[in-house]
Amino acid sequence: MSPGDQTAPLVLVTWPDYDVDHPALGGALTAAGLELRLAPKLAARSPDELADLLTGAMGAIVSTDPFTADVLETAIDLRVIARVGVGVDSIDLDAASARGVQVATTPGANEHAVADHAVGLMLAVLRRIPQLDRDVRAGGWHRTGPVTPRQLTGATVGLVGYGHIGRRVAARLRGFDVQLLVHDPALPAGDPETSIALDDLLRRSDVVSLHCPLMSSTRHLIDARALALMRPEAVLVNTSRGGVVDERALLAALRGGSIAGAALDVFEGEPPAGSPLLELDNVVVSPHNAGLSTTSVAEMTRRATQAVLDVAAGGVVTDLVNVQALDARAPAPVRARKGVGA
Repeated sequence: MSPGDQTAPLVLVTWPDYDVDHPALGGALTAAGLELRLAPKLAARSPDELADLLTGAMGAIVSTDPFTADVLETAIDLRVIARVGVGVDSIDLDAASARGVQVATTPGANEHAVADHAVGLMLAVLRRIPQLDRDVRAGGWHRTGPVTPRQLTGATVGLVGYGHIGRRVAARLRGFDVQLLVHDPALPAGDPETSIALDDLLRRSDVVSLHCPLMSSTRHLIDARALALMRPEAVLVNTSRGGVVDERALLAALRGGSIAGAALDVFEGEPPAGSPLLELDNVVVSPHNAGLSTTSVAEMTRRATQAVLDVAAGGVVTDLVNVQALDARAPAPVRARKGVGA
């Protein structure tokens, strides 16, 4: 097709470090006649910024971008949102479904990475690894006293949420001879694990690890009341979503000694620039990358790319989150669109 006459359908890519030349990623999209618009999400992004980036895009391979109802209303060409990961709390699913926009995730691709990271954070905060690392680099050699590490072995660990990731965490923890407690109201009947009341789990656990999705019923699940139930020597680990924890209440509990420490991969506002939590020695943090590894990123980006290719060809994505979208807009192959001088 001649330049200025027609242009290729656009795909917005906000996932950082997306390989535009890899034959299963960017190479596959361009081979299918699609054009890439790269806009890596490296910091907070407003809905208005996202709306501008989506202009003319039929598909999007995304990070945690804010797909609000207003954004989706303006994205008139959008047919598919391919989320690199499993969380969809940043996407208004009802609005996407109403507009016939298929939303795809990559379930199972990052479960091992998250489980590894969760256990790593437990060890980091209990063994005081970041604190000791900073001390030695600064010329210190403090081995005992207030910085004496604790053991994970023999501890009581409470898992809030016992889906695929929670179960993988449990499998790893059994090698540490811990006592496992589980709270999950959705635990299926006949499951060999027994779900106990959340309050009971909080009172009994040395480590509380969160593995639940963010929804209305779990937002600020760990609030001031919940934190007050925990033991003074307990630590909180969050690799789920920042909104599950009331950060103001957590800050007060950490400063006041109500709990001993926290290890956070996720925050209510990301990145957490200026958060007073970052000033505390008893807090270990990472940049919402629990689910990332060389292995998981390769698989998640491949599957997200395939989801866009499937929709571009008139099909349905494999890991469809919102089946209602199929009722709103019948699948059809995308066509090259008329050029607008670009």
